[in-house]
Amino acid sequence: MTTPTPTAPAQEEALEKVSPSASVLTNVYDSAERLKLDAEVVDLLRSSWREVRAQVPVRMDDRKLRIFEGYRVQHNGARGPYKGGVRFHPQADLDEVRALAMLMTYKCALMDLPFGGAKGGVMCDPNRMSQTELNRLTRAYTQHIGMVLGVSRDIPAPDMGTNAQTMAWMMDAYGQRYGYTPGVVTGKPVELGGSYGRDQATGRGVATIMREYAAREGSHPKDIRVAVQGYGNVGSWTCRIAVEHGFKIVAVSDVKGGIANPDGIDIAALDRWVTVAGSVAGFSGATPITNEGLLEYDCDYLVPAALGEVITGQNAGTIKARAVVEGANHPVTPSGDRGLAERGIVALPDTLVNAGGVTVSYFEWTQNIQQFRWSLERVNEELEARMVSTFEQVMARAEKDGTRPRQAAFDIGLERVAKAIQLRGFV
Repeated sequence: MTTPTPTAPAQEEALEKVSPSASVLTNVYDSAERLKLDAEVVDLLRSSWREVRAQVPVRMDDRKLRIFEGYRVQHNGARGPYKGGVRFHPQADLDEVRALAMLMTYKCALMDLPFGGAKGGVMCDPNRMSQTELNRLTRAYTQHIGMVLGVSRDIPAPDMGTNAQTMAWMMDAYGQRYGYTPGVVTGKPVELGGSYGRDQATGRGVATIMREYAAREGSHPKDIRVAVQGYGNVGSWTCRIAVEHGFKIVAVSDVKGGIANPDGIDIAALDRWVTVAGSVAGFSGATPITNEGLLEYDCDYLVPAALGEVITGQNAGTIKARAVVEGANHPVTPSGDRGLAERGIVALPDTLVNAGGVTVSYFEWTQNIQQFRWSLERVNEELEARMVSTFEQVMARAEKDGTRPRQAAFDIGLERVAKAIQLRGFV
């Protein structure tokens, strides 16, 4: 008996159930086919070069011992030392970290940074932990993965659930064993060798790409309504800098809820509210909205800047924006990407849009090696130049090959990684 062919809805549902790493590999395989890459190169890129799994025991404030799962995945280092953030989140399991490490490989290559791709994660809820507990967790995690880190080996940075303070703890824990090495992490406090402009870098990059895309489609920022899902570091800085460019922010959300105002939200007033309330929810200058409602809100540009895989084959048909600007890592699944494309919605990919963070991390690493600090003006000028240049390369490649921006970005990144693999003699 022959097996019946799945219906289209069944196929879409099956695609949504694939793991994050398999989802990323879908884009890699598609790109490899367009580039006609050697099968052995593709085999090398299918999996990670190294995956460290660590048991992270922490004595909590109540004196009870909790054991967390921690990971550091190094995907590919053909282009240089491994680079990638450390995520503290309940969903930061091995497969998610593996997927994010893959994306870092192609993001660094796309931005032409001398790094490979890595990612770290600890499965915990930092919002339910005290500062002393997070300090102990960070130090224990660093001690367990310290043998694979190094200023010329693997350089972590902040990600979801971590920040400059986390990086200070990591730097100190590493330094206690291996000696003072500020360049072993980026995203540190400025007082400990961090770079000016690092906190705002990812959001600045997102806003820059929005500005460049607006100019490309012949629109003025003042006529563009923007909705941002996620008002953490990336989302909040995106809003602040987008407003400086003239964009109108009409909806924002965070884990506790969202707000919307079709006439535009006063971001300065919202920041004052968030400082006191700890959330955008309840802000008097807008009406309440859910996170799901934000994705469907009537706007021109939608910026998912929180968790991954929030736009899927199931909800792509409800998106009203004409462009999705991916501030988060992997916020659109393959079937969601296809659904957007079928409706003529442009998806500007995460490997380009949110690359401002790793780009300024590169600047910080460079400053640490040289022991010479750049001014904020120089950091922002260098970031602007790289973001604009890479945006133009991606759009030109998409036009030349008749592909979408995501495909063009993967093609450029994968091409560069494959070339490095071949030059090193791995295949």
